[in-house]
Amino acid sequence: MALLVRVLRNRISISQWVPVCSRLLLVSHTQGKWGRALSGTSQLSSTKDSPQPVEEKVGAFTKIIEAMGFTGPLKYSKWKIKIAALRMYTSCVEKTDFEEFFRRCQMPDTFNSWFLITLLHVWMCLVRMKQEGRSGKYMCRIIVHFMWEDVEQRGRIMGVNSYILKKNMMLMTNNFYVAILGYDEGVLSDDRGLAAALWRTFFNQKCEDPRQLELLVEYVRKQIQYLDSMNGEDLLLTGEVSWRPLVEKNPQSILKPHSPTYNDEGL
Repeated sequence: MALLVRVLRNRISISQWVPVCSRLLLVSHTQGKWGRALSGTSQLSSTKDSPQPVEEKVGAFTKIIEAMGFTGPLKYSKWKIKIAALRMYTSCVEKTDFEEFFRRCQMPDTFNSWFLITLLHVWMCLVRMKQEGRSGKYMCRIIVHFMWEDVEQRGRIMGVNSYILKKNMMLMTNNFYVAILGYDEGVLSDDRGLAAALWRTFFNQKCEDPRQLELLVEYVRKQIQYLDSMNGEDLLLTGEVSWRPLVEKNPQSILKPHSPTYNDEGL
């Protein structure tokens, strides 16, 4: 816990979300074989059928200060939400089996592949936390902030030239927001729409095996459902997320999360 506190003390500024719109490529009708393979992929219910969160009511003053770029009153303290956000991002990079993704999706073991896998899991966390009102949306901002700090630090450790690193960071930022828009649209669509979004972003339009798309579509669907089953209050206070395996040994074994450990325990 002391380590988390020190990390947060050194990360005061919060990067603002600046959505970058880019033209998304349309999927060719020649992908009919993928459509046939995916038509029966998932027995999981679509995310668009899930109950939508109730919009949190706020006063006129809160709306004004948030329109000015400030953060209004939150359900929990910013300190607790920041620690939970750090834990949630950490779960995306420490609890994900990257080797399994490399092997089953035939991805090279590179920094770019690591980023694409991490981006996918960060996005799924953002989808879940946006359901928790203004506190959840604030937590989303912090998760993205930690992600970019981690990406930059990893680039420096790899010895990338500062100018090249800055240039690559700008390109990755653009790709990140394009991917978020595509994934959001895909997850609200049917399996073919989600497969198209994954084909464009995750596979960089280079996937030739429909079974890989089928596997990833099923993975995203079940993962979104699993995150939805987690208690929102616990996620806001702990940020502890576990991931289902890419390939299920027992598809019925959806385990409930362990009892949460709250940020202020032991202090």
